[in-house]
Amino acid sequence: MSPMTAATRVCFQLQVHPELLDEYLARHSPVWPEMLAEIEASGRRNYSLFLGEGGTLIGYYETGDDIAAQAYLAQSKIATRWEAEMARFFVDLDGRPDQAATPLTEVFNLAEQLSAAASDNESSAS
Repeated sequence: MSPMTAATRVCFQLQVHPELLDEYLARHSPVWPEMLAEIEASGRRNYSLFLGEGGTLIGYYETGDDIAAQAYLAQSKIATRWEAEMARFFVDLDGRPDQAATPLTEVFNLAEQLSAAASDNESSAS
């Protein structure tokens, strides 16, 4: 990704079974080093998971090409094994957690709006 190319921001939601929260958290402290390496190799950056009340899990990452990142992880034996072990933690999930999570729609981005406002101001000043 060149410095001028904007990253794709991806946010998703999953629901962790409340009775499995402690085990889910333990499995992420730490994540397997080889799985961390696969996430990085896929092109995902700034990847975070946030846990809300009742097991609501929000994930966020950035990537230059989300389709390529998903394809990379889909063929990875390490990611396949990790996702198979993680699947039981989630409520009503049809498929691998890394592929079947519910994507969320971005409705506000500070940097984009500031940039647009600056462009509008420059156009008005001309």
